[in-house]
Amino acid sequence: MEEKCPGVEVEDFQLQTIGETRIKIYTPAELDATEGAEIERLRAASQQPIPDPDKWLDIQARPGILVGSLDLILNLARRYSMWPAMFAPACCAFEMIATAASRFDMSRFGMEIFRASPRQADLMITAGTMTWKMAPQLKRIYEQMAEPKWVIAMGACGISGGIFASSYSVVPGYNRIVPVDVYVPGCPPRPEALLYGIQMLHRKVMNRHIKIPESRELEES
Repeated sequence: MEEKCPGVEVEDFQLQTIGETRIKIYTPAELDATEGAEIERLRAASQQPIPDPDKWLDIQARPGILVGSLDLILNLARRYSMWPAMFAPACCAFEMIATAASRFDMSRFGMEIFRASPRQADLMITAGTMTWKMAPQLKRIYEQMAEPKWVIAMGACGISGGIFASSYSVVPGYNRIVPVDVYVPGCPPRPEALLYGIQMLHRKVMNRHIKIPESRELEES
């Protein structure tokens, strides 16, 4: 039904009835005129640029002193900037890849980029079985990583050789070749387990202490 408000003049226009509702039908000229009027109103009200929300830049910081330890500052920087080195010789690699993908999103911890060069990495995630033939290459990659560096042994094969431990060609654990900081068991461990192992490593990093050598030690070295 057509609704009319008392005291309001209604222009003559064409109506189309759909069910019990009457809808106003605009001609192309009326549409152009209405749209043009709306654009002109917006244009008239937008002659000056809107000020940038940068008032906070004028706020002066209160003078003060922030006290912290060198251990805390360096450990926080190391904790949130770990860059893993790519070393994934076997099936645990797929779980590690899933950990870095969008569902589990390892980039939340500032470590989404797997480095192809060990000189740009400080974390090795050993995802898979390692044979004695690969051991020299593993040790070389570890020695080329930046200090300080850490190792996560991922999966049963990385911890103890897994079901292949009795084989003559399989290394029974990465800790025979490089020092391991965190062990993540499973065959293979799920991405949640790897993330938990990374969090354990973060706690371990936060407990590190920086040793500054004395002048006598520097002279002797």
